[in-house]
Amino acid sequence: MSDLDIRPAAPEDIPAIVAMLADDPLGAQRETPDDLTPYTASYQRLARDPNQHLMVAVRDGRVVGTLQLTVIPGLSRRGATRSVIEGVRIHTDERGSGLGTRFIEWAVDESRRQGCQLVQLTSDASRADAHRFYERLGFTASHIGFKLAL
Repeated sequence: MSDLDIRPAAPEDIPAIVAMLADDPLGAQRETPDDLTPYTASYQRLARDPNQHLMVAVRDGRVVGTLQLTVIPGLSRRGATRSVIEGVRIHTDERGSGLGTRFIEWAVDESRRQGCQLVQLTSDASRADAHRFYERLGFTASHIGFKLAL
């Protein structure tokens, strides 16, 4: 996969990112690819925050993957810094190619580089395939997560 480039997302990547976010049963209910206004505003906020890393994987000039890596300093665990991986999506054409593994490995390596002692992520309870994928990469389902929609 030497033809793959992992780089920070640029404003022109927003349509491709949103299309990937919307390209599954859960995302289809949450995302609105026909109106990029809220995504553009969010991108600008992310771009100003040095602890936010919105990344894309690009092959042959085409965005084929995305994820967001957030670095969070904290006091717990003896002042440990942790990272959170969110919004992982791989283009339908690339699933099963090893891209997801390479992308998560990039995020773990970047977390180490940023001084993190822990990498965490959440995955919707209905995504059994994703859970197996993360477990194969060494993640453990050690906690129960809760969300409150506002």
